[in-house]
Amino acid sequence: MRVLAAMSGGVDSAVAAARAVDAGHEVVGVHLALSASPGTLRTGSRGCCSKEDAGDARRAADVLGIPFYVWDFADRFKEDVIDDFVAAYAAGETPNPCLRCNEKIKFSALADRALALGFDAVVTGHYARLDDGVLRRAVDADKDQSYVLAVLNAQQLARAMFPVGDTPKPQIREEAAERGLAVANKPDSHDICFIPSGDTQAFLGAKIGIRPGAVVDADGQKLADHEGVHGFTIGQRKGLGLPGPAADGKPRYVTGIDPDSGTVRVGSVEDLQVWTVEAERAIWTSGVTPEGPIECVAQVRAHGGMASAVAEAVGDGLIVRLREPLTGVARGQAVVLYRPDELGDLVIGSGTISGTGGVGNAAVGSDAESAATR
Repeated sequence: MRVLAAMSGGVDSAVAAARAVDAGHEVVGVHLALSASPGTLRTGSRGCCSKEDAGDARRAADVLGIPFYVWDFADRFKEDVIDDFVAAYAAGETPNPCLRCNEKIKFSALADRALALGFDAVVTGHYARLDDGVLRRAVDADKDQSYVLAVLNAQQLARAMFPVGDTPKPQIREEAAERGLAVANKPDSHDICFIPSGDTQAFLGAKIGIRPGAVVDADGQKLADHEGVHGFTIGQRKGLGLPGPAADGKPRYVTGIDPDSGTVRVGSVEDLQVWTVEAERAIWTSGVTPEGPIECVAQVRAHGGMASAVAEAVGDGLIVRLREPLTGVARGQAVVLYRPDELGDLVIGSGTISGTGGVGNAAVGSDAESAATR
């Protein structure tokens, strides 16, 4: 096939491109310029998509002997990922920008351009497996990225390739060194790529500004003032602006966020327990909406937050009833459904969390918001 290899400048995408070449495909490398000021998007291992990364990607392509281009997606990335991220936090949600980038940029904007240019598929360095169009967890559980790929539909998966998903990360680095790729020992990027400082609260504050509100307890008693709900996420324990723990000596956590009134509610860890998750924008990786209840494992964070469950499609969304409670479940995050089998966990589908139910139902807002611990 004629395939386009998305090369970030890291070791995973370089080896993915190399394996596509080994498989006999006609491979062209492309680096996505996602910032109008690319020099600002990397600080050591924080961030990505800098001029340094573009140079590393180009050198890897040279070693592999494949054509290489840089495509400017900065405007699309700002609109679909950064602006979406800011708007979600302003609305009291906790979004996952990597998930949105995969959905809107790498497997939509990029893939659409690739198909228009005559390419058959897009190759990336994601840690996940594709088996006849079925998305599965990677062999390396610590690096598995199937959660952030679960927003892809059947058509997008049909034109995707994940060559490194069957190999543990240490072996990928060894392979890169054997191939003479200079990125073999390059540190992995982490945190949010467009916030290289790692200070999400400062980034959001600069974008959203001050929107004063109150921190209250479960009885509605005011405990402190704050400068905006964007500074909080469900399950957060630190940085609440409180003088100390609750009267019983136990720590307090954010249990609810109301963006309209600016109220942030805090409570005990027990108040965070969730037994039901409602989601909108359901995506079924098979392309077919299942009928009736589905036995599955539900995951609400990229790493962790898993429980056995029964899920069911409801209109354009889904509802998940957990067999054991989860904490750290927020509106705006994704719930991903897996079905374990002898070949490893396969992804059934996903949805964007819009509400929760359980002990935490007294939380602020139209639903019991709850979410990823910061």
